[in-house]
Amino acid sequence: QVQLVESGGGLVQAGGSLRLSCAASGRTLSYYAMGWFRQSPGTEREFVARISWSGGSTYYADSVKGRFTISRDNAKNTVYLQMNSLKPEDTAVYYCAAVRGVAGGGNPNEYDYWGQGTQVTVSS
Repeated sequence: QVQLVESGGGLVQAGGSLRLSCAASGRTLSYYAMGWFRQSPGTEREFVARISWSGGSTYYADSVKGRFTISRDNAKNTVYLQMNSLKPEDTAVYYCAAVRGVAGGGNPNEYDYWGQGTQVTVSS
């Protein structure tokens, strides 16, 4: 129903920046809340950020507050994660996810659709 494809990951030095993109196809994201999650080896998926379907409400994990910014452009059917001041502990595969509704939460089980992930590696 909804296909999500992340891009923009890569290798960056600590303190650097990356912008991740999540492009959707199959259905408009206008009425979907969106979230970003990440997963490092041997761990479960952890919440990073979420945004309401309108873009008017955002929330972040404490570990990324002040450094990451989630945004969306519904006209382009795309969600972004701007990542600044990157730290080695930010290294993970980053996934975007979608759920119908005004706003999603931080539980990955709330989300219905997932992208394939994009690798972010931060070197020290």
